[in-house]
Amino acid sequence: MNFNFRTVTFIFFIGIVCCWSCRDDDFNTSGDVTLQFSSDTLRLDTVFTERGSATYVLKVYNPSDDNIMIGSVRLLDDSGFFRLNVDGVNGNVANDVPIYANDSIYVFCEVTIDPDQPLSVSPFIIQDRIEFSTNGNVQIVHLEAWGQNANYFPLRSNQKNVARLTCNNGEVVWDDEKPYVIYGVVFIDSCTLRIVEGRKIYVHGGIVNNDLGVYNDGILFTLPDGKLRIDGTKDNPVIIQDDRLEPQFEDAPGQWAAIRFGPTSRGHRINHTIIKNSIVGIQLDSLSEADLNSVEILNTAGSGVVSTHANLDMVNCLIHNTNGTSVSVRHGGFARIKYCTFSNYGNESPAVSINNFRCYDPLCSSSDVNTANVKITNTIMAGDDRDEIALIDGTSEGPVDFIYTIENSLYRATTILDDVPDFLDNCIDCIELNSNAALFVNRRQLDFHLDTLSQVEGLAMPIPIVTIDRDEQPRDLVNPDMGCYEFIGL
Repeated sequence: MNFNFRTVTFIFFIGIVCCWSCRDDDFNTSGDVTLQFSSDTLRLDTVFTERGSATYVLKVYNPSDDNIMIGSVRLLDDSGFFRLNVDGVNGNVANDVPIYANDSIYVFCEVTIDPDQPLSVSPFIIQDRIEFSTNGNVQIVHLEAWGQNANYFPLRSNQKNVARLTCNNGEVVWDDEKPYVIYGVVFIDSCTLRIVEGRKIYVHGGIVNNDLGVYNDGILFTLPDGKLRIDGTKDNPVIIQDDRLEPQFEDAPGQWAAIRFGPTSRGHRINHTIIKNSIVGIQLDSLSEADLNSVEILNTAGSGVVSTHANLDMVNCLIHNTNGTSVSVRHGGFARIKYCTFSNYGNESPAVSINNFRCYDPLCSSSDVNTANVKITNTIMAGDDRDEIALIDGTSEGPVDFIYTIENSLYRATTILDDVPDFLDNCIDCIELNSNAALFVNRRQLDFHLDTLSQVEGLAMPIPIVTIDRDEQPRDLVNPDMGCYEFIGL
């Protein structure tokens, strides 16, 4: 809906002049008076393909039998994208605006956006608020507009809702150069979603409270017949992150929920992908399967990867800046972790946690477990806690229900040596983290390549099926290095 602001102003000016003399100027000054609005959220959902403006109308009602004087109407955040015309008067602040008994006024809201500007200038979602203050009673109407020329999936209206992606067991490919923005919870069902190299995926999060309960928005969820395949490359990784790109949100954890592989869903493959600013990076539910290759997960509010009675393969992965474990294998399941780097500094959780509980009650019997079978090879498990690995066996059955092997890996352990007497027997050719020894080039600057004097150089074991590192540099065929990066000499 488009209007000429000058025309609007003229029409309202004439109307005001004509009607002013016939109004009763007694106003209700009670703090109990309230206004009514044609909408509590004004969504300016025009799809902009070029720089342009659009104007939308908000109708403000006085449902009472008394005259009301609105003390002020103003743009609360004044983001710079919106402009107001309040009852014929241009300006983002209007004072002493009358609405007579059982009458109404119009507020016109104009937005101007250039969708081809950088995201710092034209973000995905542009928001502001109109504040109405009447006799000390404040009411808010929200404004939303979409600024970036992007693929909004499934719809912008899906925010805080659930949608289903299906394609009759075929394949949907995201290969557009424009970024993709995910709203709400998206279930992948009877379909493979494939994301090609170099794509940027942004997820809109937030807290939801609706008929489904209270939960965190922004979830990509696979149903049993759904698959997710991400084909990033070293030079063109796929990036999945929140859609808040202001500087203060750059490293903020917990902005969206997770990528979640639902129960029994299989065939998931993620290559060269960066996942950031979520609550959990990747979550595998019961009996799901996923292969993660050269995946980087950072800035999570919880764990990087949570595998719940699932089947997990990780190679050349990097997880850092989490507020939980790097990898949590819980309720049993299988996990094979090779040549990974878990930098778990700055929190109170271990880098790796493994348990086989099905039941947490101490009175549960040995049948209340799921067998855990985990093998960790050539992996760095570093952090500043006393223990950077937690092994919790829910029964006394030992090798039957709790099977773990750690080979040629870096660990940090103190209390675990007392709690798990056979730990060193199952940690073959491992070395303990020396806090005074060199390890990474500069972890504070997020450079997790190996220092020239790194204590893990040349101490890994060759794995025939893994011949390159995360940078696609060749691994030493005889004495490779631990972690996701092979040290390359000067």
